[in-house]
Amino acid sequence: MIMSWRGSSLFVLVTFVVLCSVKVTSHAMNLTNSTNIAHQEYTQFLLANGVARTPPMGWNSWNHFQCNISEWTVKTTADALVSTGLTALGYKYINIDDCWGEENRDLGGNLRAKHSTFPSGIKALADYVHAKGLKLGIYSDAGKKMPGSLGHEDQDARTFSEWGIDYLKYDNCYHDGSKPLDRYARMSYALQKVGRPILYAICEWGQEDPAKWASRYGNAWRTTGDIKDNWESITNIADENNIWGRYAGPGRWNDPDMLEVGNGGMSLEEYRSHFSIWAIAPLLIGCDIRSASRETLRILVNKEVIDVNQDPLGVQARKIRSKGGLEVWAGPLSMRRVVIVLWNRSQSRAPITVGWREVGLSPTNPFTFVVLKSN
Repeated sequence: MIMSWRGSSLFVLVTFVVLCSVKVTSHAMNLTNSTNIAHQEYTQFLLANGVARTPPMGWNSWNHFQCNISEWTVKTTADALVSTGLTALGYKYINIDDCWGEENRDLGGNLRAKHSTFPSGIKALADYVHAKGLKLGIYSDAGKKMPGSLGHEDQDARTFSEWGIDYLKYDNCYHDGSKPLDRYARMSYALQKVGRPILYAICEWGQEDPAKWASRYGNAWRTTGDIKDNWESITNIADENNIWGRYAGPGRWNDPDMLEVGNGGMSLEEYRSHFSIWAIAPLLIGCDIRSASRETLRILVNKEVIDVNQDPLGVQARKIRSKGGLEVWAGPLSMRRVVIVLWNRSQSRAPITVGWREVGLSPTNPFTFVVLKSN
């Protein structure tokens, strides 16, 4: 098979119509020796409640708004997520990132929403979001500076539960120098105690190889530093995230950070590549959905790519060949299917050739060959 194009990625979905010799395997790391009963029970609790059985989809405020966030922004974004049809495609989480809280706790030691920007409080905002059929996420970190939860894990977990929080992004800022595994474990156990199924996203920036240990505590973990809205950042993060592919699976995902699609720093062709290669990971929109262009929305609503992302088998596709900027990525899907990505990262048009045996297929077996839309 030979295909040629410049500077874009293309999904090729191969569907088997007869029994084949390909065997789909799980690449999850065996952590038996270091996993105690509490860890196992927590994992079972998360999976039983359906949290992150497939990569989470939604929106996060940071990439576009950073600290310029308010309850009005969150509410109108929730409205837009529904009105654009994104919710119907699976984008369910509305995640408030940093800068939502007051600098000091109240007299009872509780977290407080910033009155100037969130005057109604987080509970009222969660009720609004839930009424739209969506879920609300919030930000804290394993450090001391607000909204930091270090030393307040049990109290803050109860607060998040009482507010109706569905997703916690737990960052790594302003910590005390203790081991991240210990700090992130404490919040994990605190969330377990409250009994509410809160998706726990560990944002440790990949510094201590969280893919090796974070699945014992949470549903997703950042494998890299922060994303930037440029081509170099996208490609570097894709390469770094690829290293940890075998650790991902239902309920536990490598997180290469939020999407930059629509923020203006790249071309539409580059954004298409960005969205396609992120189909192995959580899809959290990072632009202003309310003013997104038609071209941006066409990328974000690509159902065929989303279907790959949400495939129930949950095996992360990985890079199997790279030479001169010409790459082949592939991975198994459910129902005896294989997804193949041909990605030209060079500066010129060039053919990319992939042999069926490279991706685990027998050339003697019949199959159906489907090219997914690039939008």
